[in-house]
Amino acid sequence: MPTVRRVAEDYLDHLAVERGRAQNTLRSYRLDLGRYLDHLDYLGRAELTQVAEADVAAFVTALRTGERPLAASSAARALAAVRGLHRFALYEGLTPTDVAAGVASPALGSRLPSALSVDQVDQLLAGCVSDGPVGLRDRALLELLYSTGARISEVVGADVDDLDPDARTILLHGKGNKQRIVPVGRPALAAVDAYRVRARPELAGRGTGSPALLLNARGNRLSRQSAWHVLRAAAEASGLPGDVVAAVSPHTLRHCFATHLLSGGADVRVVQELLGHASVATTQIYTHVTVDTLREVYATAHPRARG
Repeated sequence: MPTVRRVAEDYLDHLAVERGRAQNTLRSYRLDLGRYLDHLDYLGRAELTQVAEADVAAFVTALRTGERPLAASSAARALAAVRGLHRFALYEGLTPTDVAAGVASPALGSRLPSALSVDQVDQLLAGCVSDGPVGLRDRALLELLYSTGARISEVVGADVDDLDPDARTILLHGKGNKQRIVPVGRPALAAVDAYRVRARPELAGRGTGSPALLLNARGNRLSRQSAWHVLRAAAEASGLPGDVVAAVSPHTLRHCFATHLLSGGADVRVVQELLGHASVATTQIYTHVTVDTLREVYATAHPRARG
């Protein structure tokens, strides 16, 4: 019987080779399974056949109450990795039952993604005021994020040839190597055009011919971390209230994109396609905005709304 650690390595290989999971996903799974393996070592469980449902439940409890407790969402993600491991072991005939199937995930609550108003987004984008090469690139980056609802990793991963100015679209490479074509608004196209004409040639001359659309100061592809710093710097320079600036995250403009589309009457399934969500249930966390709008209209228009 292979050890728990051997089965975990086989499972990660399965995710990479047969399931084609993205590198970021694999890194997260490896981290979460590493925590689980340490937990099983502490319990003296060298083989999966020795693991009981109570051991898995104790792992979740330890994640939430240990010296460095994880948020409910992080603990739920770790449990998902553990469940995948045990399902894999059952499918491979290494265990007679799936002891993780009945373990409940931590309650995630109903926390909704924060979104800026349209005026606040305009103010945030205005935080990029420099006409230098880096400033023009930063404006193009932020305009693309808001115009397309793309993840930061998708925008910095785009190449020059992925943008079609005539069709006003961009090809995005999403999670799990899934591709989608998303429309690009005219303000974003104008910002990208200014960057490509007035800034990118200078930046590209400092590098070795990267095909990336967005380049850093050395002429190489802009990293996710650098793009996140650009967003933070624009927020801090925008003059927005401190609590709004503090709430800005890598997904802020993606949240704003979805929220503003739904508030404007877009169909949730169209927004799902634009965001690249596999399930419409993921997109529906944004529909609270539409409900809030309907509630305001009802409160002001119905004769018995205040009754």
